[in-house]
Amino acid sequence: MIPAAFDYLAPTSVADALAALAEAGDDAKVLAGGQSLLPILRMRLSAPEKVIDLGRIEELRGIREDGDHIVVGATTTYTDALASDLLREHAAVLQDAIKEVADPQIRRRGTLGGALVHADPAGDVGAPALALDTEFVITGSAGERTVAAADFFQDLFETAVGEGELLTAIRIPKHTGWGAHYEKFVRVSHQWSIVAVAATIRVEGGSIAEARIGLTNMGSTPLRATAVESALVGVAATDEAVREACAAAAEGTNPPSDLNGSADYRRALAPILTRRAVLAAAGA
Repeated sequence: MIPAAFDYLAPTSVADALAALAEAGDDAKVLAGGQSLLPILRMRLSAPEKVIDLGRIEELRGIREDGDHIVVGATTTYTDALASDLLREHAAVLQDAIKEVADPQIRRRGTLGGALVHADPAGDVGAPALALDTEFVITGSAGERTVAAADFFQDLFETAVGEGELLTAIRIPKHTGWGAHYEKFVRVSHQWSIVAVAATIRVEGGSIAEARIGLTNMGSTPLRATAVESALVGVAATDEAVREACAAAAEGTNPPSDLNGSADYRRALAPILTRRAVLAAAGA
């Protein structure tokens, strides 16, 4: 299907993009990589009067070190994120998740910030962002503000990015030396996650010293498995011990029921996938 007609704008600065948003109001859609927006436009599920393309704004791309954080520009592509030595060393669980996003063509065009703002609970980058205690830099006419990951994902396809604002950067605290693994369960390759688990683990002397666990598609937003995180501290990195600690992975979740599985099916999967992710991240 062909999209409805719209005006196309391609600003070259954040300031120009914000001005275009302010002028257009509710009649505009923002285009980052377009891997979520373009199908919606083609099916005419959305018919904006203007599309504002962020692809020419250089300041929104790139990955750099900033003290004890890694800063990722919002329109940095999945492919560039996978190639980053900084992310590989300091935020490995994010790279592990990105490897599971769709296929090389999608990863070439899709952007990290676009996926995070789209906030599909079955998407693969929200859970690792939560597990890494990521901070989101949001820019509007009043300037910049920083929102913690725990407050960024607010509901189904809804984030803390308000009307007339843009996500401009993602700040990730360094998790240097932490093990990482993203365990994704799907029926066919390149599918949205039925359930997935992002685990980043710090091991000392054969025991788990710290654990961060994010859950994909176990509610209307990505979730942190905080009960499991607490239960894992001090536990030996063995199958039996980790299995017991991960038994509560589905507690407090509200997974959907759809053609890929019922809510109960997802609740049964979560502890299994969490155990696998934790053991892999711990090197067990």
